[in-house]
Amino acid sequence: MNWRDTLQTRWQAMPGRERRLLLTAAVLVLLAVLWWLALAPALAVLKSADAQHRALDSQLQQMQRLQVQAEALRAVPTLDPAAAHKVLEGTLKPLGERAQLAQQLNRVTVTLKDVEPQALAQWLSAARQNAHTMPAEAHLKRNAAGAWDGTVVFLLGASQ
Repeated sequence: MNWRDTLQTRWQAMPGRERRLLLTAAVLVLLAVLWWLALAPALAVLKSADAQHRALDSQLQQMQRLQVQAEALRAVPTLDPAAAHKVLEGTLKPLGERAQLAQQLNRVTVTLKDVEPQALAQWLSAARQNAHTMPAEAHLKRNAAGAWDGTVVFLLGASQ
């Protein structure tokens, strides 16, 4: 006798009430497994879909703003190296003796000593807007007084 025959013999030997109870228990277990494996995960994803959609929309808007900003920066024409050097030199005047400029071909190195953070931010913004250039390298270190020391390198006439 195999296991199917044994199972069928026991099933036939059970009273009708026990068979119904056993079938009901099996159906309940099957429904519970179906809930845990199929429905509950799908409902959890459905619940979190709105929040994920809002987060993705926010990221998309941020990326679109960055794209517009990048396109605006790309549209700004570059100055020839001589003009950019002159303008960059002019942006250093507010920093006075705390900034020194040295040029090798189209590479300009600005050495900064004890420059306040606000003044550094204003100078970098002025360099970008007026000389149409951005730093290619920056090696800055904050000193004990909270000011900045280091070098900033620009490549003049290079496309940004």
